[in-house]
Amino acid sequence: MTMTPEQAGWFSDNFTRLVANVETVLLGKTFVIRLGFTALFSEGHLLLEDFPGTGKTSFARAIAQSVDGTSNRVQFTPDLLPGDITGVSIYDQRSGAFEFHRGPIFANVVLADEINRASPKTQSALLEVMEEGTVTVDGVTHPVGAPFMVIATQNPIEQAGTYRLPEAQLDRFIMKTSIGYPDHSSTLRILEGAGTRAHDVTVPAIASAEVINEMARLARTVHVDPTINDYVSRLVDATRSADEVRLGASVRGALALVRTAKTLAASNGRHYVIPDDVKALAEPVLAHRLVLDPEAEFDGVTGTSIISQLLIETPPPSDRQAV
Repeated sequence: MTMTPEQAGWFSDNFTRLVANVETVLLGKTFVIRLGFTALFSEGHLLLEDFPGTGKTSFARAIAQSVDGTSNRVQFTPDLLPGDITGVSIYDQRSGAFEFHRGPIFANVVLADEINRASPKTQSALLEVMEEGTVTVDGVTHPVGAPFMVIATQNPIEQAGTYRLPEAQLDRFIMKTSIGYPDHSSTLRILEGAGTRAHDVTVPAIASAEVINEMARLARTVHVDPTINDYVSRLVDATRSADEVRLGASVRGALALVRTAKTLAASNGRHYVIPDDVKALAEPVLAHRLVLDPEAEFDGVTGTSIISQLLIETPPPSDRQAV
């Protein structure tokens, strides 16, 4: 079943209200907020690489409050253990059996703060839950429920005591972006509210978890023309043959680009994807999946610059089939 124009309008209205709600907390960052909700409705996860004090925690909390859901924050440190995230089984002497105690990963929105400070063993505890939405402890699988989203952060400046995220972990983030510093007018509005502490600010719930799940289901039904799939395939193939790239985008990356393009189309009130949807999301979806040649990195080449160049070199489809 394909999304109808009426359903696209309903999706767009709810999406706009959710974005406006979070923007009361994260001033002047409409594009980033839209990316966050696009990741949520695409049933994916978001990686924020940004400096301290840019509102990453407030962003995650506001998304959770907007969808009338639960949120947890986990501060990643070198001594953090996998069980500190997923939960552990503890022996109950009264019942004579092990009882599972859920960890902070069991929430609708989980903020993994400074994720690259934990050891690779602890980071790997997120692989299953981010891909399958379940946690397996002592051979027993526990679903985390829906909606479910991980918003992870890392500081691009401090490298001491950090562990670089492995490619398999990066590939599980549907997008990577940054919030950045606010502009002058937004900064003035923030300073006017300096008397209120950030964690005291709350936003009203706009939609229930059931509505969020229905919107995610509808996003999957947005029409994608075969020419759009061909365009995505050519873009991904181009990342694998670029001279500066040692490892290009995976098939998971191509699927992520199509899924997010569907959500972006619906958020704009369309029941079909256009090439501009793919262009708008190519950098946040694909750039972090590229493994660059060391010499290219030394010369200052980035995944973002490569994707920007490939978008110029790869022609989009000029027409589409009837919906």
